[in-house]
Amino acid sequence: MTLGNKIAWDDTVLPFQLDKSDIRGRVARLDGVLDGVLKQHDYPPAVEALVAEMTLLTALIGQSIKLRWKLSLQVQSKGPVRMIATDYYGPTEEGQPARIRAYASFDEDRLTDGAPYDQIGEGYFAILMDQGNDMTPYQGIAPLAGASLKEAAETYFAQSEQLATRFALRFGKSTEPGVAEHWRAGGIMLQHMPKASPHVTGEGGSGEEGLLSAVDVLGEDEGENWNRANILLDSVEDLEMIGPSVSPTDLLIRLFHEEQPRVYDAQPVKFGCTCSEERVRQSLSIYSAKDIETMTTPEGRVTADCQFCGAHYDLDPATVGFEAKEVGSE
Repeated sequence: MTLGNKIAWDDTVLPFQLDKSDIRGRVARLDGVLDGVLKQHDYPPAVEALVAEMTLLTALIGQSIKLRWKLSLQVQSKGPVRMIATDYYGPTEEGQPARIRAYASFDEDRLTDGAPYDQIGEGYFAILMDQGNDMTPYQGIAPLAGASLKEAAETYFAQSEQLATRFALRFGKSTEPGVAEHWRAGGIMLQHMPKASPHVTGEGGSGEEGLLSAVDVLGEDEGENWNRANILLDSVEDLEMIGPSVSPTDLLIRLFHEEQPRVYDAQPVKFGCTCSEERVRQSLSIYSAKDIETMTTPEGRVTADCQFCGAHYDLDPATVGFEAKEVGSE
Protein backbone atom coordinates (compact mmCIF):
# COMPACT_ATOMS: atom_id res chain seq x y z
CA MET A 1 0.00 0.00 0.00
CA THR A 2 1.22 3.50 -0.79
CA LEU A 3 0.18 6.66 0.99
CA GLY A 4 -1.25 7.95 -2.28
CA ASN A 5 -3.52 4.94 -2.61
CA LYS A 6 -4.64 5.24 0.99
CA ILE A 7 -5.60 8.89 0.49
CA ALA A 8 -7.39 8.06 -2.74
CA TRP A 9 -9.56 5.38 -1.14
CA ASP A 10 -10.28 6.85 2.27
CA ASP A 11 -13.16 9.25 2.87
CA THR A 12 -14.83 8.53 -0.46
CA VAL A 13 -18.16 7.09 -1.58
CA LEU A 14 -18.13 5.19 -4.89
CA PRO A 15 -21.52 4.78 -6.63
CA PHE A 16 -22.05 1.77 -8.86
CA GLN A 17 -24.75 -0.14 -10.71
CA LEU A 18 -25.23 -3.87 -11.30
CA ASP A 19 -26.67 -3.82 -14.80
CA LYS A 20 -27.66 -7.50 -14.88
CA SER A 21 -29.65 -7.25 -11.64
CA ASP A 22 -31.11 -3.73 -11.99
CA ILE A 23 -29.49 -2.84 -8.67
CA ARG A 24 -27.61 0.31 -7.74
CA GLY A 25 -25.27 0.75 -4.83
CA ARG A 26 -22.41 2.55 -3.14
CA VAL A 27 -19.14 1.62 -1.47
CA ALA A 28 -17.87 3.90 1.31
CA ARG A 29 -14.51 4.07 3.05
CA LEU A 30 -14.32 6.45 6.01
CA ASP A 31 -11.25 7.38 8.03
CA GLY A 32 -10.72 11.06 8.78
CA VAL A 33 -14.47 11.72 8.65
CA LEU A 34 -15.12 9.47 11.64
CA ASP A 35 -12.21 10.89 13.59
CA GLY A 36 -13.50 14.38 12.85
CA VAL A 37 -17.00 13.49 14.06
CA LEU A 38 -16.02 11.55 17.18
CA LYS A 39 -13.11 13.59 18.52
CA GLN A 40 -15.49 16.49 19.15
CA HIS A 41 -17.07 14.51 22.01
CA ASP A 42 -16.12 12.14 24.80
CA TYR A 43 -18.82 9.55 24.15
CA PRO A 44 -19.04 6.28 26.11
CA PRO A 45 -18.02 3.33 23.89
CA ALA A 46 -21.59 2.20 23.13
CA VAL A 47 -22.67 5.70 22.09
CA GLU A 48 -19.48 6.15 20.08
CA ALA A 49 -20.21 2.96 18.13
CA LEU A 50 -23.79 4.08 17.38
CA VAL A 51 -22.61 7.47 16.10
CA ALA A 52 -19.97 5.75 13.94
CA GLU A 53 -22.60 3.44 12.42
CA MET A 54 -25.01 6.33 11.80
CA THR A 55 -22.24 8.38 10.16
CA LEU A 56 -21.41 5.51 7.80
CA LEU A 57 -25.09 5.11 6.89
CA THR A 58 -25.28 8.84 6.24
CA ALA A 59 -22.33 8.72 3.85
CA LEU A 60 -23.86 5.85 1.90
CA ILE A 61 -27.37 7.31 1.73
CA GLY A 62 -26.36 10.93 1.28
CA GLN A 63 -24.25 10.42 -1.84
CA SER A 64 -27.40 10.40 -3.97
CA ILE A 65 -28.38 14.01 -3.25
CA LYS A 66 -27.55 16.87 -5.58
CA LEU A 67 -25.30 19.87 -5.26
CA ARG A 68 -26.04 22.10 -2.27
CA TRP A 69 -28.84 19.85 -0.96
CA LYS A 70 -28.88 18.71 2.65
CA LEU A 71 -29.88 15.25 3.89
CA SER A 72 -30.38 14.49 7.57
CA LEU A 73 -30.81 11.20 9.40
CA GLN A 74 -32.39 11.09 12.83
CA VAL A 75 -33.07 8.41 15.39
CA GLN A 76 -35.36 9.35 18.27
CA SER A 77 -35.90 6.81 21.04
CA LYS A 78 -37.14 6.29 24.57
CA GLY A 79 -33.96 4.44 25.49
CA PRO A 80 -30.78 5.72 27.17
CA VAL A 81 -29.64 7.13 23.79
CA ARG A 82 -32.44 9.60 23.17
CA MET A 83 -31.33 10.90 19.80
CA ILE A 84 -28.71 10.50 17.10
CA ALA A 85 -28.64 13.18 14.41
CA THR A 86 -26.48 13.44 11.31
CA ASP A 87 -26.30 15.87 8.41
CA TYR A 88 -24.90 15.36 4.92
CA TYR A 89 -24.30 18.54 2.92
CA GLY A 90 -23.97 18.05 -0.81
CA PRO A 91 -20.88 19.63 -2.40
CA THR A 92 -21.16 23.29 -3.30
CA GLU A 93 -19.48 22.67 -6.66
CA GLU A 94 -18.72 19.66 -8.85
CA GLY A 95 -15.60 17.86 -7.66
CA GLN A 96 -15.76 19.35 -4.17
CA PRO A 97 -16.19 17.14 -1.07
CA ALA A 98 -19.51 16.65 0.65
CA ARG A 99 -19.57 17.38 4.39
CA ILE A 100 -20.85 15.20 7.22
CA ARG A 101 -21.48 15.98 10.86
CA ALA A 102 -23.13 13.97 13.68
CA TYR A 103 -23.93 13.97 17.38
CA ALA A 104 -25.89 12.02 19.99
CA SER A 105 -27.78 12.96 23.14
CA PHE A 106 -28.07 10.36 25.90
CA ASP A 107 -28.66 9.76 29.61
CA GLU A 108 -25.37 8.39 30.86
CA ASP A 109 -26.85 7.01 34.08
CA ARG A 110 -29.28 4.85 32.05
CA LEU A 111 -26.63 3.24 29.82
CA THR A 112 -26.14 -0.50 30.37
CA ASP A 113 -23.41 -3.04 29.65
CA GLY A 114 -25.45 -4.38 26.73
CA ALA A 115 -24.74 -4.06 23.02
CA PRO A 116 -24.79 -0.56 21.50
CA TYR A 117 -28.22 -1.02 19.86
CA ASP A 118 -29.61 -2.15 23.23
CA GLN A 119 -29.19 1.46 24.34
CA ILE A 120 -31.89 2.50 21.87
CA GLY A 121 -35.48 1.83 22.84
CA GLU A 122 -38.80 2.26 21.12
CA GLY A 123 -38.73 5.11 18.64
CA TYR A 124 -38.40 6.02 14.99
CA PHE A 125 -35.91 6.38 12.16
CA ALA A 126 -36.34 9.44 9.93
CA ILE A 127 -34.76 10.90 6.82
CA LEU A 128 -35.18 14.58 5.99
CA MET A 129 -34.13 16.25 2.74
CA ASP A 130 -33.78 20.00 2.22
CA GLN A 131 -33.56 20.92 -1.46
CA GLY A 132 -32.89 24.61 -0.83
CA ASN A 133 -34.79 27.88 -0.87
CA ASP A 134 -38.41 27.89 -2.07
CA MET A 135 -38.63 24.09 -1.82
CA THR A 136 -40.68 22.22 0.79
CA PRO A 137 -38.41 19.91 2.80
CA TYR A 138 -39.17 16.18 2.48
CA GLN A 139 -39.48 13.94 5.53
CA GLY A 140 -39.93 10.18 5.74
CA ILE A 141 -40.36 8.27 8.97
CA ALA A 142 -40.64 4.64 10.09
CA PRO A 143 -40.65 2.83 13.45
CA LEU A 144 -37.32 1.53 14.69
CA ALA A 145 -36.97 -2.18 13.95
CA GLY A 146 -34.30 -4.88 13.82
CA ALA A 147 -31.17 -5.42 15.87
CA SER A 148 -28.98 -2.57 14.55
CA LEU A 149 -29.16 0.86 13.01
CA LYS A 150 -28.48 -0.64 9.58
CA GLU A 151 -31.50 -2.94 9.94
CA ALA A 152 -33.59 0.03 11.07
CA ALA A 153 -32.49 1.87 7.91
CA GLU A 154 -33.36 -1.14 5.74
CA THR A 155 -36.84 -1.22 7.29
CA TYR A 156 -37.21 2.52 6.72
CA PHE A 157 -36.58 2.18 2.98
CA ALA A 158 -38.98 -0.75 2.61
CA GLN A 159 -41.70 0.81 4.73
CA SER A 160 -41.49 4.50 3.76
CA GLU A 161 -40.00 4.39 0.26
CA GLN A 162 -40.98 0.88 -0.95
CA LEU A 163 -37.34 0.30 -1.96
CA ALA A 164 -35.53 -2.98 -1.28
CA THR A 165 -32.31 -1.91 0.45
CA ARG A 166 -29.43 -3.74 2.10
CA PHE A 167 -26.38 -2.50 4.02
CA ALA A 168 -23.17 -4.33 4.89
CA LEU A 169 -21.14 -2.30 7.40
CA ARG A 170 -17.84 -2.71 9.22
CA PHE A 171 -16.42 -0.12 11.61
CA GLY A 172 -14.15 0.13 14.61
CA LYS A 173 -10.84 1.45 15.90
CA SER A 174 -7.79 0.60 13.81
CA THR A 175 -4.57 -0.34 15.61
CA GLU A 176 -2.11 -0.58 12.71
CA PRO A 177 1.56 -0.91 13.77
CA GLY A 178 3.29 2.45 13.88
CA VAL A 179 0.04 4.38 13.42
CA ALA A 180 -1.95 6.10 16.16
CA GLU A 181 -5.25 4.39 17.00
CA HIS A 182 -8.03 5.83 14.89
CA TRP A 183 -11.49 5.02 13.58
CA ARG A 184 -12.03 3.31 10.25
CA ALA A 185 -15.21 2.18 8.55
CA GLY A 186 -16.32 0.58 5.33
CA GLY A 187 -19.75 -0.09 3.95
CA ILE A 188 -21.70 -1.30 0.94
CA MET A 189 -25.26 -0.30 0.13
CA LEU A 190 -27.45 -2.19 -2.35
CA GLN A 191 -30.79 -0.83 -3.53
CA HIS A 192 -33.13 -2.24 -6.15
CA MET A 193 -33.93 0.34 -8.80
CA PRO A 194 -37.33 1.92 -8.07
CA LYS A 195 -40.34 0.78 -10.05
CA ALA A 196 -43.42 2.78 -11.03
CA SER A 197 -45.63 0.35 -9.09
CA PRO A 198 -43.85 -1.39 -6.20
CA HIS A 199 -44.97 -4.94 -5.44
CA VAL A 200 -46.91 -4.22 -2.21
CA THR A 201 -50.03 -6.26 -1.43
CA GLY A 202 -51.52 -3.97 1.21
CA GLU A 203 -51.91 -6.94 3.58
CA GLY A 204 -49.10 -5.95 5.92
CA GLY A 205 -45.43 -6.80 5.71
CA SER A 206 -43.31 -9.79 6.63
CA GLY A 207 -41.02 -7.75 8.85
CA GLU A 208 -41.09 -7.03 12.57
CA GLU A 209 -44.61 -6.15 13.82
CA GLY A 210 -45.97 -6.33 10.29
CA LEU A 211 -43.61 -3.73 8.80
CA LEU A 212 -42.60 -4.07 5.17
CA SER A 213 -39.30 -5.71 4.24
CA ALA A 214 -37.39 -6.06 0.96
CA VAL A 215 -39.25 -9.21 -0.07
CA ASP A 216 -42.58 -7.39 0.23
CA VAL A 217 -41.74 -4.73 -2.36
CA LEU A 218 -40.26 -6.96 -5.09
CA GLY A 219 -41.87 -9.11 -7.74
CA GLU A 220 -40.79 -12.70 -8.38
CA ASP A 221 -38.11 -11.98 -11.01
CA GLU A 222 -36.84 -8.97 -9.08
CA GLY A 223 -36.70 -11.06 -5.94
CA GLU A 224 -34.46 -13.64 -7.62
CA ASN A 225 -32.02 -10.92 -8.73
CA TRP A 226 -32.12 -9.38 -5.27
CA ASN A 227 -31.45 -12.68 -3.50
CA ARG A 228 -28.53 -13.47 -5.81
CA ALA A 229 -26.90 -10.07 -5.20
CA ASN A 230 -27.36 -10.43 -1.45
CA ILE A 231 -25.78 -13.90 -1.42
CA LEU A 232 -22.76 -12.41 -3.17
CA LEU A 233 -22.65 -9.51 -0.70
CA ASP A 234 -22.69 -11.96 2.21
CA SER A 235 -19.29 -13.27 1.06
CA VAL A 236 -17.56 -9.95 1.78
CA GLU A 237 -14.78 -10.09 4.37
CA ASP A 238 -13.96 -7.53 7.05
CA LEU A 239 -10.54 -6.60 5.65
CA GLU A 240 -12.03 -6.13 2.19
CA MET A 241 -14.39 -3.56 3.65
CA ILE A 242 -12.01 -1.51 5.77
CA GLY A 243 -8.48 -2.70 4.98
CA PRO A 244 -6.03 -0.80 2.78
CA SER A 245 -5.15 -3.62 0.37
CA VAL A 246 -8.38 -3.92 -1.68
CA SER A 247 -9.64 -0.90 -3.60
CA PRO A 248 -13.41 -0.33 -3.84
CA THR A 249 -13.37 -1.09 -7.58
CA ASP A 250 -11.48 -4.35 -7.04
CA LEU A 251 -13.92 -5.27 -4.29
CA LEU A 252 -16.90 -4.75 -6.60
CA ILE A 253 -15.31 -6.93 -9.27
CA ARG A 254 -14.53 -9.64 -6.73
CA LEU A 255 -18.09 -9.65 -5.35
CA PHE A 256 -20.25 -8.90 -8.38
CA HIS A 257 -18.31 -9.62 -11.59
CA GLU A 258 -21.15 -11.77 -12.93
CA GLU A 259 -23.64 -8.94 -12.32
CA GLN A 260 -21.79 -6.60 -14.70
CA PRO A 261 -20.84 -3.81 -12.24
CA ARG A 262 -20.50 -0.30 -13.64
CA VAL A 263 -18.86 2.39 -11.50
CA TYR A 264 -19.25 6.15 -11.56
CA ASP A 265 -17.15 9.00 -10.20
CA ALA A 266 -16.30 8.74 -6.52
CA GLN A 267 -17.57 11.44 -4.16
CA PRO A 268 -15.04 12.67 -1.57
CA VAL A 269 -16.45 13.38 1.90
CA LYS A 270 -15.08 15.16 4.95
CA PHE A 271 -16.15 16.21 8.41
CA GLY A 272 -17.65 19.67 8.26
CA CYS A 273 -19.94 21.82 10.37
CA THR A 274 -21.99 24.77 9.18
CA CYS A 275 -22.28 26.56 12.50
CA SER A 276 -21.06 30.16 12.70
CA GLU A 277 -21.50 33.28 14.80
CA GLU A 278 -23.72 34.68 12.08
CA ARG A 279 -26.05 31.67 12.30
CA VAL A 280 -26.21 31.98 16.09
CA ARG A 281 -27.12 35.64 15.78
CA GLN A 282 -29.75 34.78 13.19
CA SER A 283 -31.33 32.16 15.45
CA LEU A 284 -31.53 34.75 18.26
CA SER A 285 -32.94 37.49 16.03
CA ILE A 286 -36.55 36.54 16.84
CA TYR A 287 -36.13 37.45 20.53
CA SER A 288 -36.72 40.80 22.22
CA ALA A 289 -34.24 42.49 24.53
CA LYS A 290 -36.31 41.26 27.48
CA ASP A 291 -36.08 37.68 26.21
CA ILE A 292 -32.33 38.03 25.65
CA GLU A 293 -31.97 39.22 29.24
CA THR A 294 -33.29 35.87 30.49
CA MET A 295 -30.60 34.09 28.43
CA THR A 296 -27.76 36.24 29.75
CA THR A 297 -25.21 34.62 32.07
CA PRO A 298 -24.20 36.12 35.44
CA GLU A 299 -21.08 37.35 33.64
CA GLY A 300 -23.24 39.43 31.34
CA ARG A 301 -22.82 37.36 28.17
CA VAL A 302 -25.01 35.25 25.88
CA THR A 303 -23.33 31.94 25.09
CA ALA A 304 -24.08 29.06 22.72
CA ASP A 305 -22.38 25.74 22.00
CA CYS A 306 -22.67 23.74 18.79
CA GLN A 307 -23.78 20.19 19.56
CA PHE A 308 -22.09 18.88 16.41
CA CYS A 309 -18.59 20.35 16.55
CA GLY A 310 -18.35 21.81 20.05
CA ALA A 311 -17.71 25.39 18.90
CA HIS A 312 -18.38 27.94 21.66
CA TYR A 313 -19.88 31.35 20.94
CA ASP A 314 -19.69 34.22 23.43
CA LEU A 315 -21.78 37.26 22.51
CA ASP A 316 -22.61 40.69 23.92
CA PRO A 317 -26.36 40.56 24.74
CA ALA A 318 -26.78 44.12 23.47
CA THR A 319 -25.86 42.93 19.98
CA VAL A 320 -28.36 40.06 19.62
CA GLY A 321 -32.13 39.94 19.18
CA PHE A 322 -34.37 42.08 17.01
CA GLU A 323 -33.70 45.13 19.20
CA ALA A 324 -29.93 44.67 19.00
CA LYS A 325 -27.36 47.32 18.36
CA GLU A 326 -25.14 46.71 15.37
CA VAL A 327 -21.90 44.95 16.18
CA GLY A 328 -19.17 47.56 16.51
CA SER A 329 -21.56 50.49 17.03
CA GLU A 330 -21.26 52.74 20.01
